[in-house]
Amino acid sequence: MDILQVVGFKNAGKTTLLCELVSALAQDGLRVGTVKRDAHDTFEPDTRGTDSWLHRQAGALVTAVSSPARTAWFAGVPRTLDELIDGMKPFGLDVVLTEGFKTAPYPKIAIVRTDADAELLRLPGVLAVMLREPAPAVQAEAAGLGLAAFRSEGAERQALIDFIRSRYSRR
Repeated sequence: MDILQVVGFKNAGKTTLLCELVSALAQDGLRVGTVKRDAHDTFEPDTRGTDSWLHRQAGALVTAVSSPARTAWFAGVPRTLDELIDGMKPFGLDVVLTEGFKTAPYPKIAIVRTDADAELLRLPGVLAVMLREPAPAVQAEAAGLGLAAFRSEGAERQALIDFIRSRYSRR
């Protein structure tokens, strides 16, 4: 089971990108699960319009949401990302996409809004960067680190999705 993280700061577009990736990978015939990090402990899981609901609507077979105080699997206790991933193993998933969990060591896409978000490039496992706005310093740093960088609109957004599909799909 492969793991891919989508990380960024609040309102960066993590859920939108993650749902696009879920949909693309599911269309390729992969069994996809998702895990969402909720840093604020305010989530209502699987309610229409919430991130976990959007993940399911995009094609995720299994979803989990975790905060510092609880887990959407209604365990009543928090769970680490590794515990959540272990809990997904019985479902026979091909890939689990996670939203958040910035410091976890798995491969990840960093969504950068401005040059001020450059610290995301230095997280462990960054494969690619999605730029929400022109960010010359981030683009230069990404190039120096050998990271693929994509703009968040149009053909470049699709190129990012295709980049991920090429890594995880069974084509």
